[in-house]
Amino acid sequence: MVTIVPADFADVRVIAFLEEHLRDMEPTAPKESRHALDLTGLQAPGVRVWTAQDEGAVVGTVALAALEDDHEELKSMRSAPARRGQGIGRTLLEYALDDARSRGVRSISLETGSGEFFAAARSLYLRAGFEECGPFGKYRLDPHSVYMTRQL
Repeated sequence: MVTIVPADFADVRVIAFLEEHLRDMEPTAPKESRHALDLTGLQAPGVRVWTAQDEGAVVGTVALAALEDDHEELKSMRSAPARRGQGIGRTLLEYALDDARSRGVRSISLETGSGEFFAAARSLYLRAGFEECGPFGKYRLDPHSVYMTRQL
């Protein structure tokens, strides 16, 4: 049974999972076009991180980072490769959106890759009500990125 809990950055399993996420991103775009937060960024003020765990294994992560008082960015969304297609991403996304809604956040935006590696993620976001938009926050137009947003 998958449970979602706040990320414990003292847990080596969580650290390894998040570091693997960064390694997964390396071949997808040039360094300047990769926007995944590192461990320091995920522990910054205004960032909330959760893990999905199943029988002691970390099987997914999701984070929300504050942009403005009522606007946050979805970050570090990842399912373990062996568990993709099992609904973990959808469960994490719903959890994060519910958390944001409960705190009065009015919109969530995200940046994801434009390549084939990210096709399933883009499909998930579209099914969850996200729509493509232009760059937000500090982002700039980039052929390696797709920007999406939705109102809560």
